[in-house]
Amino acid sequence: MQQLNEFFLFIHQYIAGNNWFIFLLLGTGVFFTFYLKFPQIRYFSHAIRIVKGKYDKKTDKGDTSHFQALATALSGTVGTGNIAGVALAVHLGGPAALFWMLMTALLGMCTKFVEVTLSHKYRDFDEKGMVAGGPMYYMKKRLNINLKNGKQIKTGYWIGGFFAIATILSSFGTGNLPQVNSISNAMFATFGIQHMVTGTVLSVLLALIIIGGIKRIAQVTEKLVPFMAIIYFVGAIAVIFSNYQNIIPSFSAMFRDVFTGTAAAGGFLGAGFAFAFNNGVNRGLFSNEAGQGSAPIAHAAAKAHEPVSEGMVAILEPFIDTIIICFLTGMVLLSSGVWNEKRLNQFQQTDIEILADYYHEHNEENLTDLKNHLNNKEKVALFSGILQVEEGKIRDKISVIHARSLAENIEIRRGGELFSGEIPVTNGKITERSGSLTFTGHSLIHSAPLSAAAFSKSVLGNSGQYIVAIALLLFAFSTAIAWSYYGDRSVTYLIGAKYVVVYRVIFVLGFFLASFTDTTIIWNLSLITIAFMTVPNLIGLLILHKEVKSTIKDYWINFRKEHPREKI
Repeated sequence: MQQLNEFFLFIHQYIAGNNWFIFLLLGTGVFFTFYLKFPQIRYFSHAIRIVKGKYDKKTDKGDTSHFQALATALSGTVGTGNIAGVALAVHLGGPAALFWMLMTALLGMCTKFVEVTLSHKYRDFDEKGMVAGGPMYYMKKRLNINLKNGKQIKTGYWIGGFFAIATILSSFGTGNLPQVNSISNAMFATFGIQHMVTGTVLSVLLALIIIGGIKRIAQVTEKLVPFMAIIYFVGAIAVIFSNYQNIIPSFSAMFRDVFTGTAAAGGFLGAGFAFAFNNGVNRGLFSNEAGQGSAPIAHAAAKAHEPVSEGMVAILEPFIDTIIICFLTGMVLLSSGVWNEKRLNQFQQTDIEILADYYHEHNEENLTDLKNHLNNKEKVALFSGILQVEEGKIRDKISVIHARSLAENIEIRRGGELFSGEIPVTNGKITERSGSLTFTGHSLIHSAPLSAAAFSKSVLGNSGQYIVAIALLLFAFSTAIAWSYYGDRSVTYLIGAKYVVVYRVIFVLGFFLASFTDTTIIWNLSLITIAFMTVPNLIGLLILHKEVKSTIKDYWINFRKEHPREKI
């Protein structure tokens, strides 16, 4: 099992950790932004009017309103990434990473517009009369190869099938198992609620919601999404204004080091431009899912007589998800100052790296060496051998990196008692034989714990952690609801609507089991399936770029006929 997990992680690092994947995602957004002349800006106000239902017709076909489709798609994208993902990006790349997240969202608004337009245009209705749409349907109908003899190779059907299988796997790996695992861990850590209790209650609620299909899902998400957004927004604003003196410095920090990288500050050892760029782009793209092809499945269900109108609604999605919510999280982290503060915490052994020499963060030469090491430029020597420990203290003259910072005041315990003895280390990593040891000390923290610490550094005090826990609950649960729909539409594409109920039962069962079991291997698998969804979708969009442009042109011709006095 461990070897399989490492294999999945290796494949993911090759896909998402290499520049080709990032530039395919960004490049598609850049291409359509210029090719379509910045639709995310020109059509923004028009999109708001569409969401309000200004141009709706009684004859429009679909299962949901524009707002319900937007709420369902947002419930899938607004998740743990908006809390933990932003914190991880800032932890890895500094304030500059937040800037690149926002720039990615600006391009993602255009990519969402294009993918939703095509998915809505080529949607189907299944045998139960429900809308069946998403990238797999435009792939099936438009990515076939026409031969000179008049025959056709059904490449589009198989590409769509590949996408649908990846979507089903991602519905478990992205929208199900890790989400409930995060919820149950947060509920236990904050309120002391047992993991299985959380899993049981939420599994019952999930089953009651998703059995009703997209109409029930839409009814829930149109109420849940605004509610959870308001709670998080009020809490974030309270933190930011509690640290009002840091608002302007925090905002300027986003832009100051955009092209140079962030220098060492506090416990933060520095990040080069490439590291800030890669982490900001990666977290931004995986937060708003622009180009992944998931949200178009929800938008395809919207009632609309013109596919372009729903594409315009999708422009608002990355704006709300990343430019508003992720930006708020970033400002909370920066203004509170916790992003570069060392805090007492229990170390994760996977985050520990033991260096062969002693380093001090106030030594400029040491700082340069450590920054290059952490940014994968020039590695320092790692410790291999036996660590000598007495009464919980390491006696060797070495340094310990934890969470990309020099750890201080380290104590090692076994079974709650201070440990004395030897610890074998190979290439800076503690071997599995030492798995029963616990390491505590002062270091940087990241992900959800970092966000919780930031929310607590305000007028909210310790109650700030409750806002983060509740937000995680609502965000993650809504993500599971949306992804259940993405999965069942993919099942419909592959084997028909009659098997959807089987999928839903398995989805709920997996949700329950993951609340109290380790889902690491599934999470690493899902990172791969995200790429398997994204790559064929982006290639399909680029192939059909001329059709996208002509479809938009036809929309405006028809719109001006029906609304001659309306301003665009």
